[in-house]
Amino acid sequence: MFTGIILAIGKIAHVEAKNGDYRLKIDTGTLSLDGCALGDSIAVNGVCLTAVELGQHYFWADVSNETLSRTTLANASQGSRVNLELALTPATRMGGHIVSGHVDGIGKVIDKKTDARSIRFKIKAPDDLARYIAEKGSICINGISLTVNEVDGSVFGINIVPHTLEKTTLNEATTGTLVNLEVDLLARYMERLLQNETTPKNSSNITEALLRQSGF
Repeated sequence: MFTGIILAIGKIAHVEAKNGDYRLKIDTGTLSLDGCALGDSIAVNGVCLTAVELGQHYFWADVSNETLSRTTLANASQGSRVNLELALTPATRMGGHIVSGHVDGIGKVIDKKTDARSIRFKIKAPDDLARYIAEKGSICINGISLTVNEVDGSVFGINIVPHTLEKTTLNEATTGTLVNLEVDLLARYMERLLQNETTPKNSSNITEALLRQSGF
C-alpha cells in the first residue's frame, strides 16, 4: 500500500524485452533504498512493482502483460522520468489517501492552463471509470494523490500546486499526455457492496438504505 505522496523522481534506465513481457531497470535518483529487500513493492508512476534485484541507486522489476495492458508502462522508454514511492510502513505519515498501486486504466490530458502559481489540468478518464470519480474525492494520477476539483461526464479537473509541480513529473505533462489512473478504493468496494444486494439478504447486513442513512 502507498499514500500517493511522491518521494523522488527517478528514470527508466533500461527496458529489456523478456519472454513476451518486460523487465525494467529503474534509476531511483535521490530515493534511498536503504532498508529495502528483494520482493518489496515500489510504486513507479503509480504502478506497484516488485523489486527483483536491488542496487544502491536502482532496482529491476518485471512487468507482466496484464500491467502493460492497463498502464503507460507499455510505452516505457529509456530515459523517461517517473514518480517513485516506497511502500507504507507503520511509521509512514498518511499525507495522501490509501493507494494500492493497482492501476485501473489510462487517462489523457485534454487541457492545461495556468492559474496564478498553479496549473489546472482537465483529464479524460475511460468511460467505465468515470462513475468512481467524484468532485472533491481522491484520485491517484501517475502515483500522485490528488483532489478532484470538478467532474463533467468522464472528464475531471485537478489543480496542481507549485510544490507538486516541482516534486513530480506532472509539470512535464501536456495536452495529449497519457497518465495512469487509480480510483479511490472506497468507491470500488461501495459498488461491490451495493451489487451484493441481489444476493440473499442473510449474506450481509449492509444495504443501500443503510449506506444512505450513514451518509454515503
